[in-house]
Amino acid sequence: MFRDLAGEVEQLAREGQPSVRRKAVVCAVLIIRKVPDLIDAFVALGDQLLTDRTHGVPHGAVMLIAEMCEQNPQALEHFCKRVPHLVGILHNLVVAGYSPDNSISGISDPFLQIQILRLLRILGRDNEETSDSMNDALAQVATNTETTRNVGNAILYETVLTIMGVQSASGLRVLAINILGRFLVNKDRNIRYVALASLQKLLQAEGCAVQRHRSTVLACLTDPDPTVKRRALQLSLALVNSSNVRATIKELLDFLSTCAPDLKSDCASGIFLAAEKFAPNKRWHIDTVLQVLTMAGSYVRDDAVPNLIHLIGGATELHSYAVQQLYEALAQDISQQPLVQVATWCIGEYGNLLLAGSCEEVEPKQVDPEEMLSLLERVLQSHLSLPATRGYALTALMKLGSRLQGNSINRIRRLVSIYCSCHDIELQQRAVEYNALFRKYDHLRSSLLEKMPLVEKAGYSEDGSEKEQPGRETSISLHISEAVLSGNSEPPESSQVSDLLNLLGDPTDPSPLQPVTSTPVATGSFLDLLRDLKPPAAALSPLAVYEQDELLVEFSMERPPLEPTLLLITATVSNRAPGDVTGFSLQVAVPKSFQVELLAPSGSTVPGQGGPPITQLIRILNPRKLPLRMRLRLAYTLPSGTAVQRIEEVSSFPEAAWQ
Repeated sequence: MFRDLAGEVEQLAREGQPSVRRKAVVCAVLIIRKVPDLIDAFVALGDQLLTDRTHGVPHGAVMLIAEMCEQNPQALEHFCKRVPHLVGILHNLVVAGYSPDNSISGISDPFLQIQILRLLRILGRDNEETSDSMNDALAQVATNTETTRNVGNAILYETVLTIMGVQSASGLRVLAINILGRFLVNKDRNIRYVALASLQKLLQAEGCAVQRHRSTVLACLTDPDPTVKRRALQLSLALVNSSNVRATIKELLDFLSTCAPDLKSDCASGIFLAAEKFAPNKRWHIDTVLQVLTMAGSYVRDDAVPNLIHLIGGATELHSYAVQQLYEALAQDISQQPLVQVATWCIGEYGNLLLAGSCEEVEPKQVDPEEMLSLLERVLQSHLSLPATRGYALTALMKLGSRLQGNSINRIRRLVSIYCSCHDIELQQRAVEYNALFRKYDHLRSSLLEKMPLVEKAGYSEDGSEKEQPGRETSISLHISEAVLSGNSEPPESSQVSDLLNLLGDPTDPSPLQPVTSTPVATGSFLDLLRDLKPPAAALSPLAVYEQDELLVEFSMERPPLEPTLLLITATVSNRAPGDVTGFSLQVAVPKSFQVELLAPSGSTVPGQGGPPITQLIRILNPRKLPLRMRLRLAYTLPSGTAVQRIEEVSSFPEAAWQ
């Protein structure tokens, strides 16, 4: 029907009565929207109507041209030549005096002005020449439009969108940001909301200009309207950078203490991310996170506890300060579960510093052992404590038990034994194992309960999912491997490794230089008997995963029959070149549905042609039996002295390796 009537509609738009012409132009817009093939038939009509003086017809003509330009690149190129004419119409409307027929609130034909601004935005997009020809007109509209009425604000907002949508001059873009800044103090909450949303979108492109309005944005946090308040919070968090982090986070903490519960989670998470990214020092970072946990501990993300523990563990010089601050916070309030979990962990790890009363950052406070045990007992008995919190408290008691003597040990044993019949399986298992340490392995209790070694923290992307990155393994074996590759002859926390293995009855040599082979590390032990009873592992065909610079890396795979989800990979690195390749290191990353353990290599130098290869064992746990993908990062130095770093993707594992 549109195809049949297009000619009639065009004729009526050209020669009909004014009221009929206006309706015919609107009909032409709908025809083009439904049947874009008919655009060529209406291009000439758009040119003619643009010069028409009849009120209402130019408005429809601008709508028609905008629709054609959106649908057809040839029409867009054609009407770019009419930009000077459109700019002239806009100029006449801005400088025109009051007209009772066309003016609204003292502004001449605001609907036509808005439509022209939208059309200019379409014509100037990605077109520098066209954008330059409209800069003066946009500046005139931005500076001469009255803002006391909502009509003027609508035109100014459309002007801002046009300025930011075309390739306008930098000064004009700053003017547009300043207009939005004035909107922030408008009495109309809708205008304030629109300004905040627009500034959020423009922050990436015009960060410096938006930063000038930071104080006004922060003032919007006190707005009575909850939607404006939420938008102001989002923009305030986005405005945080290294130069204003102290002042902005202070304002956000004040807001966190008084805001509605539905905003506390977003505010707390935003403060955590900003503090982690822009913290000027570790003490400020720790203080900030502690304030958030104190004020809104029940609203923080699940990763807040391990992140703060990792932060405190890495700040060796602040252990005394952190444990004292956490102890005082815990004594005042045990209702905020994340705060209680971090505090009990720190008391278990660094409680000896509280007992010694040593702190250089603030006035030291010496804590009585019985007082500390009473506080942990209070946490265990509180109806507010979650099972995970009680688990932290039990572990803290055991850690303190390795540093206390006399009646305190008996009190700890009594508290732990209470949970040997707990209904929660995790707590019951933990208590039973801790009780066994007191009864059977008391001679190993001190070594087993030493301070935890600092583990590497996994990275996270913007949407909160864990990144796949080389070296994401955090096992003790990886730390030993890194020590070998760096030339360090002493692995970190080697005594803990030895003690853990001694608990199973296997003698072990903690030296990291021992190559990883399939030869048993103990003879005549109970574990050897179990090994002998196991059926042989299923071997798979070797897989060549890297072959460059005369280096060949092959994976020999096998799956133990009694552990169908485990894949054992022996990486063999051989060198075909006559010279030695030094400093060789191999790191592995897998998707987060897998677990990987990279054991120590047999060496870091790959001998030249004819020399023995080096080997390294990789353990892959695939509980869901998904197709295996792996990313390798190889680093080595060629005989010529050239350092090489490469990243390889391996996805050609046979089905037998994962099914």
